[in-house]
Amino acid sequence: MTRDTDGQLLRAHRQGDVRAFTELVQRHESCLLQHARAILGQGSPYEDVVQEAFLKLAQTPPELPFEVQGDERLERAHLLSWLHKVTRNCCMDVMRSEGRRKRREHEVANPEASEGGQSAVEEHDTRAAVKRELDRLPPDQREVLVLRLLGDRSYKEIAEITGKKIGTVGWLVSIGLKALGEQLEPLLAMPEGSSRNPRAATSSRMDVIQGEVS
Repeated sequence: MTRDTDGQLLRAHRQGDVRAFTELVQRHESCLLQHARAILGQGSPYEDVVQEAFLKLAQTPPELPFEVQGDERLERAHLLSWLHKVTRNCCMDVMRSEGRRKRREHEVANPEASEGGQSAVEEHDTRAAVKRELDRLPPDQREVLVLRLLGDRSYKEIAEITGKKIGTVGWLVSIGLKALGEQLEPLLAMPEGSSRNPRAATSSRMDVIQGEVS
């Protein structure tokens, strides 16, 4: 059975179909949670931010351009771009209202975030180590990495979502992967003879990250 496209669900939602809106939320909630958490960090109200984004979708759903209508892939890409932009704007509002210092103080106070790499090795908790190191990246690096590696967004799409230039996006992805790889290399105990390239090592473990940042 063929499932409805995002465009079809949007049209049904405008006509008052509650099921259609619920389906849209189920399809896209996970990637928006990843994005919001990447910006605001663990322990932040990122779930509330995503709920606000969906509230905006419920109240003022976007109109899909004529040229994308009927193409399932393009409809999805356009709606996701809109949802990511709304989510990001909501995150910026939270950051402005709460202040960067308050958020960072919360991260420092979080016992899990303050644990050293050795405890992760001792507990053999690779997933926790990956999540912890991802959380420690600067917000701009963390955001583009989540959008690129977990959201499977193109550099162009990330640039549109974040308002950054494509070259800046590429640079942030590169240095973010390098920093993440350098921090994780001693924790993940790579077998002798395996790649020592931090970017390659990190990319090969995206399945680990995928299960932890959602």
